[in-house]
Amino acid sequence: MSLSRRQVAAAAVSSIPLAFAATGTARAGGRHRPRTLYIAGDSTAAQKYSDAAPETGWGMALPFFLRKELDVANHAVNGRSSKSFVDEGRLDAVLGAVRPGDLLLIQFAHNDEKAEDPTRYTEPWTTYQDYLRRYVDGARARGARPVLATPVERRRFDAAGNAVPSHGEYPAAMRALARREGVTLLDVQALSLALWQRLGAEATKAYFNWTATEQDNTHFNPPGAIAVARLVARELLRGRVLAHRDVRRLDEEIPESWISWPAPATA
Repeated sequence: MSLSRRQVAAAAVSSIPLAFAATGTARAGGRHRPRTLYIAGDSTAAQKYSDAAPETGWGMALPFFLRKELDVANHAVNGRSSKSFVDEGRLDAVLGAVRPGDLLLIQFAHNDEKAEDPTRYTEPWTTYQDYLRRYVDGARARGARPVLATPVERRRFDAAGNAVPSHGEYPAAMRALARREGVTLLDVQALSLALWQRLGAEATKAYFNWTATEQDNTHFNPPGAIAVARLVARELLRGRVLAHRDVRRLDEEIPESWISWPAPATA
């Protein structure tokens, strides 16, 4: 069901902690204010709550790698595609909050791939790019900087033990759009695939939401979310979206205990 802009904005505020302390400032009214990095994405990045633990979105771990003067506003939501995020008014809510100097990090594809669901499906080289362009244009119109991130890879291996791509043409379509539109690209798909390959089929189980009752090869547990957030932070630095003064702990061990799952928001 579609939500009004007011409903989505209210949900974003109530679903703590969407904004985390994590450096950089933008000038507003002659004074400096903290910049905010907004995340628009799906369940792989989203905030999780106590009823979903130990499932962890990489957006929950990203602030551990950013300085405290850079806020992270995680608007990623389970099950959303680039299309459904727009259709539900969620992009409008994000764009209503962004200010000049802010960043909008965009990661979609997992649910865009679901051809059986017309409310979410997009075709890589047409509608997927069309929807992504709405995020890019919307951010730029408000003086914010858009950043495209290819979708993080699932845990998928062939019989020979090779990590196998699972996103079809979507990463290539996003790369092409980034080149055409002059948008910084974080190639999280390629980097995460290489990471899973280095770790191997057995070791990667410790990074995904494998429990006594579930074998989930898409969503992360705390180690997996931390590992992917580290990739994202390094790419933000490599792409000169952030400066060295904006990041921290890129080569340090992050304790799993730093991850916490708040109680679900109540109506």
